[in-house]
Parts: sequence; C-alpha cells; structure tokens
Amino acid sequence: MSRALIERRLTAVTDRLKRARAELAVIDEQLAALAEAADETRVRALVSETPLADREHDEAQRHADAMARSRVSVLSTISELQQAQDELLDRLVTR
Repeated sequence: MSRALIERRLTAVTDRLKRARAELAVIDEQLAALAEAADETRVRALVSETPLADREHDEAQRHADAMARSRVSVLSTISELQQAQDELLDRLVTR
C-alpha cells in the first residue's frame, strides 16, 4: 500500500473517530438525563403504586436502556477505529 493511500485512510479514520467521540459526548449527556428521569419515575411509581406510574417508569427505563445500548455500540465503534488508526500508523512508520 502506498504512503499516500495510507495517509488518506488515516485521515478518514481520524475524522470518523472524532465524529464518534463527539457522538459519545452527546449520548453521555442524554443518557444522564434519561437515567435521572427513569429514577424519578421509579420513585413516583413506588410512592403512588398505580398502574399508570408503573407504565411511566417502564417507558422511561426503556428509553434509558436503549440509550445505554447506543453508548455501548459507539464505544465499540471507537475501539475499532482506534485499532484501525494504530494499524495504519504502524504501516506508515514501517515504510
């Protein structure tokens, strides 16, 4: 693989890594808010003991769980991109 091609791929991976990290920051903020909302609805459900409050808590918890799964997915993507970046840097240095 030519040096120019490695550099282009490295630039592309670096850009994707920056976007993934920015996405992770947004997800972390959203997850914090959703987790707080789920906790609040859990307390309300415990205090009120009504089916409506239980449903509200279940829905809030589902949203928080979905965001947590998104976070795991983005973390996995970041890990893969970092590995690709390291491999490209190794190729660049060994040339």
